[in-house]
Amino acid sequence: MPAHIPAPERLVHRARLRLKVVVGCALCAFVLAVGQMWSIPLRYSGRLAQQNLPEAPAYQPSRANITDRHGALLATNLVTYSLHADPTEVLDPAEAAEKLHSVLPDLAVAATAEKLADTSKRFLWLRRNLTPQQFDAINRLGLPGIDCQREERRVYPLGRVAAHVLGYTDTDANGVAGVEKKLDDVLKKGREPLALSLDLRLQHIMAEELRQRVEMFRALGAAGMVLDIHTGEILAFVSLPDFDPNRPEHADPNAMFNRVALGIYEMGSTLKVMNTAIALDTGSAKPTTLFDAINPIKVGRFTIEDYKGKNKMLSMTEVLQYSSNLGSARMAMGFGGAVQQRYLKAFGLLSRPMLEIPEIGDPLVPNPWRDVTTMTVSFGHGLSVSAVQLAGAVATSVNGGVYRPLTLLRREQVPEGIAVIHPKTSTDVAKMLYDVVEGGTGNHAIVPGYFVGGKTGSAEKLTNGRYKERKLLSSFVGVFPMYAPRYLVLAVLDEPKGIAATHGYATGGWVAAPAVAAVVQRMAP
Repeated sequence: MPAHIPAPERLVHRARLRLKVVVGCALCAFVLAVGQMWSIPLRYSGRLAQQNLPEAPAYQPSRANITDRHGALLATNLVTYSLHADPTEVLDPAEAAEKLHSVLPDLAVAATAEKLADTSKRFLWLRRNLTPQQFDAINRLGLPGIDCQREERRVYPLGRVAAHVLGYTDTDANGVAGVEKKLDDVLKKGREPLALSLDLRLQHIMAEELRQRVEMFRALGAAGMVLDIHTGEILAFVSLPDFDPNRPEHADPNAMFNRVALGIYEMGSTLKVMNTAIALDTGSAKPTTLFDAINPIKVGRFTIEDYKGKNKMLSMTEVLQYSSNLGSARMAMGFGGAVQQRYLKAFGLLSRPMLEIPEIGDPLVPNPWRDVTTMTVSFGHGLSVSAVQLAGAVATSVNGGVYRPLTLLRREQVPEGIAVIHPKTSTDVAKMLYDVVEGGTGNHAIVPGYFVGGKTGSAEKLTNGRYKERKLLSSFVGVFPMYAPRYLVLAVLDEPKGIAATHGYATGGWVAAPAVAAVVQRMAP
């Protein structure tokens, strides 16, 4: 600094220089810091993208989905939230109850306030399965001690479809009925969908046709099945009335009853199919063998006779074709009760069937098995079985003679099965069933081009130990195509009433056979 500048001014000048240096250094440091902040993401963005950083765990449902055989969704899980409270943390129970009521109008104020005031409890549910709107509105209330917990709700997107097969779960996702209950552990552990044997298209068809006829004939209910007779897979399984598994608490108890597998009935003349098979297989008779269908059979106080009988000698083929009780009874006495029991057991009619639902009925088997039992069982009286058992037995009679347990699960491999009757016997039975439709009691099941065979059944219901003439269980079991049997279609109506179009009749040939024909006509193409 020049010497001529006074000392005080030199001091001020030096102070200003120092201040400029400090400010400059600070500004440089700030610029460097900002530069570093911008350079970090630019330098490391590529590296971070390449690193295998831990990801949030994927959502794992607590229960596997259920689908039909083609993957159509029948049951799944919906993420939801449920409202709960810790009363010890609720500041004002009455105020909290009022505010909750403003969001959930059906949540009673007084009862809720009483629950929230009970500080002896640390946890209580207030409402399960909130809607997203309710969840958001309750969060906005900001009430101490009130919270929402993430849960799952089991939902059935198609509602009533296959309700008796699927069953339903409780609020804690535990199976309560149907496949949901029987395979509860499998569904809880599984991650892959559980594929049922059902074909959703056939399920819809069967339900629609049966529903129309329940209404038309003012029946109490109905049961229906479609079965692949070679694999044992049940393709349609319908019980009416039915219910919505999304809201089982609102269902009528009568609608919850499974008429296909739990209901046990005397199936009437449909059992003549197996009676004929036994006679053929044992060699006690052949298709041309004649039987007396003229004279009634009297056994003690019982008299066996035909309904609208032909009053003539009938061949075995005609006995089945015209559904003669007399011919069937005499045919059964030809092979005897012991043989009859052995075959019926092999057909699966004397024991509880195995199926992937818990609602399975035990057959009512007569004991002791007398001669009169042998005769009445030959035409479907005295032995009560389920529709599932009947379908399995008829399938065995026409599929080459092999019994395979029925299933509600899609089969990847067909079980070998157990031979019950000779393949030739099975072929002969199939031919006779075709004659029943073409020229016998099942003529209303004719579907041009599809070669349907089958057997009618009209059994008087047993009420308080007596048969009621006007209370029928009317059925028809059909099989097609008869030149190479593949599918079985069963329809059963409970107490149908005759109408003008049926000339007042409510028998299987008039009310159930047309239902089977309609199903075949819609499903076959």
